[in-house]
Amino acid sequence: MHLLKPIYILSSLFAAWLIGGLFCLISAAFARWAFVTMRRVGTSASPYQPSEALTVDGPFRFSRNPIYVAMTGLYIGAAFLCNSLWPLVMLVPLLLLMYYGVVLREERYLSEKFGEAYTFYKAEVRRWL
Repeated sequence: MHLLKPIYILSSLFAAWLIGGLFCLISAAFARWAFVTMRRVGTSASPYQPSEALTVDGPFRFSRNPIYVAMTGLYIGAAFLCNSLWPLVMLVPLLLLMYYGVVLREERYLSEKFGEAYTFYKAEVRRWL
């Protein structure tokens, strides 16, 4: 879309790169923290492997989905680095797809697997931030 109809987020390329770089740096650190925390409790971040433990420490104290929050931050950062509004326009449909196609399914799985522990965790910690 950007090649057909470029719409820039900011007029200053330096500002776009600075904001994009900060989003990417902070989001990458947040994702790393989540992966390390999951590994420390003995579970995998892979959706293709069963969850061995309910992770409630580290970034999981602030968000039930810190990896998805981090991925969203990386996506926003990339949009700023490209200085293109089109990826940001597509962010809402992408987040809806992720929510209905992935997050709700994962929450059902975790409720079945961990029962009351997950129900309590859901009541205490926000889904996003």
